[in-house]
Amino acid sequence: MSPSNDNYALISLKDTCMLTSMSKTMIHRLRGEGRFPAAVALGEKRIAFLRTEVISWIERKLAARAAA
Repeated sequence: MSPSNDNYALISLKDTCMLTSMSKTMIHRLRGEGRFPAAVALGEKRIAFLRTEVISWIERKLAARAAA
């Protein structure tokens, strides 16, 4: 796995909140319901998300809006 490969870029919960414009609480709720990408456990109290999965989630939301 190459460090330059964006497919494996991890972003923090804080950055995920900024990218999606959602609160930590909302992201945790959606994760619990299986409606948001799974987190990657980095430590006992630290998680991150694959950037590509979060971007894909946003793109699906945009596509659903366009279809409505």
